[in-house]
Order: sequence, then C-alpha cells, then structure tokens
Amino acid sequence: MELAAGSILYLDGVSVSFDGFKALNDLSFTVAPGEMRAIIGPNGAGKTTMMDVVTGKTRPDTGDVLFKGDCDLTRLDEAQIAQLGIGRKFQKPSVYEKLTVTENISLALSGDRSVYASLFWRISPAQQIRVEHILEIIRLTPQRDMIAARLSHGQKQWLEIGMLLAQDPKLLLVDEPVAGMTDAETAATAELLKSIAGEHSVVVVEHDMAFVRELDVKVTVLHEGSVLSEGSLDHVSADQRVIEVYLGR
Repeated sequence: MELAAGSILYLDGVSVSFDGFKALNDLSFTVAPGEMRAIIGPNGAGKTTMMDVVTGKTRPDTGDVLFKGDCDLTRLDEAQIAQLGIGRKFQKPSVYEKLTVTENISLALSGDRSVYASLFWRISPAQQIRVEHILEIIRLTPQRDMIAARLSHGQKQWLEIGMLLAQDPKLLLVDEPVAGMTDAETAATAELLKSIAGEHSVVVVEHDMAFVRELDVKVTVLHEGSVLSEGSLDHVSADQRVIEVYLGR
C-alpha cells in the first residue's frame, strides 16, 4: 500500500459489473497530489464508471478506492465524498441561468446550493476576496455581473469550474470540458486547468486529442475497463494496442 500512502487517488483491482457486462475490469491507477491526469479511451472503456466509483455513485464489486492514502471511498455515500473534497464536473454545464456570474460563485461558496438559502445569506469580506480570485482564474471578471444565461457555452463551462473551485476541492473530476467549444475557448480551457493543477489534483476525461496535447500531462488509456497504456501522449500514441483500439479508428 506504499503507492496509496503518497497518492491523492488510488484505485487497485477495481471491478464493476452491470448485468454480466464488466464496465471495470481489475482497474488500477494512482494520481499524485497536485497532479493533472488525462484519461482517454474509446466509448465503453469505463471512463464514466470510473468517475461514478470515485464519487460514490456506483459501488465496485471488488477492489480498493482510496482518497489521500487511507480514506476508503467505497464505504461513503456521494454527499460524504463531496464533503471530503472531491468535486465532479459533468459534460453538460449546470449553472443557475437566472443569476449573475458572481451570484453563481457566491452561492457555491455558501455551501448551501439552494437559491432560497442564498436570499438570506450574506457574503463576508474574506469570501468576497475569494470570489474575485475565482473570477480571475476562470477568466470571467469582465462578465461578473452578466446573467449566466447570456454566457457562451464555453464560458458556462468555466463558470461551473469556478463553482467547483468555490468549494475548494482537493480533487476535481472533469468530464469532456471542451466538447462544443471554439478553438479559442479550448485553448483557454487548457490554460485554466493548468493554472489550477498543483493547488488541486485534476482528472480530465477527454476525447479531443489536440486538447490533451495542450494539457501536456501524463495520459492513462482505458480499454474494456482496465488500463491499456500509460505515459506521455507521445508514448501512448505510439503504442500499437492504443492505435488499434482507439486512435486508429
């Protein structure tokens, strides 16, 4: 368990079956504190199931899923795992369309995600400074007073990342963040994620290889529920097995 001790996320021998179909098959990999990791692979490779297991949505049949070395995530529910400091961003952005950018982040900061609670909650000076900092990170300071519904698709994605950052997660799981983005938004998203790695650990599931190259991080390739290859993008791109099952398609 030495690997587990120095990791933020440790999966070992994780298997999940749905009606006889093995979504995860003896999956093992680790993510270091402050690391950003890209996860790629064909549809059905187990990427979503892996995130479901880490966030408590799905219980594995076998295997260890540990957070920060010794916290057994398989014994906790989704709410407990979120409170531990694991945030997940789904592919489709989920923001409060009728609130401003600043209000969205402030609401996430309050800890109570209900709009009703936010009406009776006032932001402290320290929290105001934190909101300003997050606005800078997600490149939305000029849009701070804009209603979220008026943001572009890419800007909504950044806002949701900001809402996650407001909860100060130790680990962020980000699902296909650049789907539907312009080239300029895609490049800006790579810079955004690189700027938050280090302070946070980030796992990015993505299909866009140009975006993965911009991230310039270690890549884990999943296939049929287990790790097929791991290393730099150049390393996995040259792996004949990866070419056959994924990149050559």
